Amino acid sequence: MNKYLNELDAKRFLSSYGVPMAKSRKAADKEELLKVLEEMEFPIAMKVLSSEILHKTEAGCVFLGVKKEEAEEVFDRILSNAGKYAPGAAVDGVLLQEMAPSGLEVIIGMNKDLQFGPVLMVGMGGIYVEVFKDVALRLLPVTEDEVSRMLKETRLYSIIQGARGTRYDESELVKTLLKVAKLVQEHPEVEEIDINPLFLYEEGKGGKGVDALIRVEE
Repeated sequence: MNKYLNELDAKRFLSSYGVPMAKSRKAADKEELLKVLEEMEFPIAMKVLSSEILHKTEAGCVFLGVKKEEAEEVFDRILSNAGKYAPGAAVDGVLLQEMAPSGLEVIIGMNKDLQFGPVLMVGMGGIYVEVFKDVALRLLPVTEDEVSRMLKETRLYSIIQGARGTRYDESELVKTLLKVAKLVQEHPEVEEIDINPLFLYEEGKGGKGVDALIRVEE
């Protein structure tokens, strides 16, 4: 039997392997929300935290650029929209997340093939990932050279190299892919990983994952 982790647990899992993720906190109720708000820098992103609501935007459960004085109202709206979209779904609370600076949108993923095992993926990310289908795949395990060759198989690579006037942090992306690969190899219960988008910044400035999904076998 498979299950999805909620987004906060997925991010913590990835962060434990050094994958750079946007800072996130959970508010299970209004009391906890007020405490967390004192520790955040604004504006923030707010989303429903539930392993049973995967399509948060479609559910009306994602709000960006939230100011401190708006947070309580948004908290209520998220929980209300979640209840209407998926009655009976288990909701762990609301995720409060830093608004990471925008960068080049990359998708990093892994899915297990029934015959060949875990397959690592990288390519152009964002909301149009299904339209562009610009991804490269490799069976695990992979070496650093193999990951570098993966990137060169995508149109994403020419953008990383400065096709739009900005050269992006290829080294950070390679390192992140290797960290994801290591996580998968050390945790065979992981069936699927989806980091989309990971914002890749200018050369030397790293990257940061904004959304994450992990499915595990119980």
